[in-house]
Amino acid sequence: MNQILDIFLHLDVHLAQITLQYGAWGYLILFLIIFAETGLVVMPFLPGDSLLFAVGALASLEAGGIEIKFVWGLLVLAAFIGDNTNYMMGQKIGVKIFSKSDSIFLNPTNLKRTQDFYHRHGAKTVMFARFLPIIRTFAPFVAGVGRMEYRKFAFYSLIGSVLWMSCFLGAGYFFGNIPVIKQNFTIVVMAVIGVSLIPVAIETLKQVRAHRKNKA
Repeated sequence: MNQILDIFLHLDVHLAQITLQYGAWGYLILFLIIFAETGLVVMPFLPGDSLLFAVGALASLEAGGIEIKFVWGLLVLAAFIGDNTNYMMGQKIGVKIFSKSDSIFLNPTNLKRTQDFYHRHGAKTVMFARFLPIIRTFAPFVAGVGRMEYRKFAFYSLIGSVLWMSCFLGAGYFFGNIPVIKQNFTIVVMAVIGVSLIPVAIETLKQVRAHRKNKA
């Protein structure tokens, strides 16, 4: 657990080590992380926004070993393929995987939360969900469960992938190595994670209040 926390808090250091140690293979590692976080419904805990910010920051350094245009295209592809894999899994596995109420992530509550998000925003949920940790992992799966028209799903998935990479890789690239940010990188990473979790926290609070109200 301490190792996982250390990776989250010092992504810039670990990424630098990966690029130095594995060279071009580092791109494959990044591809697999983003693919798993978006494509495997059991992996919502993997770093997403914070990882992209750190990758962007490292790419802005000449010695960083990461080419920003290439990694942008590669990770857009990883996110898009991940979404499609998740969508197909949703079609085949259905709601069975979310049947355990004692599961931390794969429980009926998270499934319902994502379904409610779909009801409010429609197919655009696939795009909006890119910016919501946990929900972005479940959204493609739920789209598959609900048999969303594939062409519509693929369109919003591609747009969402492009926007997600552009926002967080771009933010890291242009702001990640400003001295004050670089000196407080751990705090910035925590802030990125915190801000991205705000919509999820608000939605959870609303559901808790609604549940209490119905119970009363």
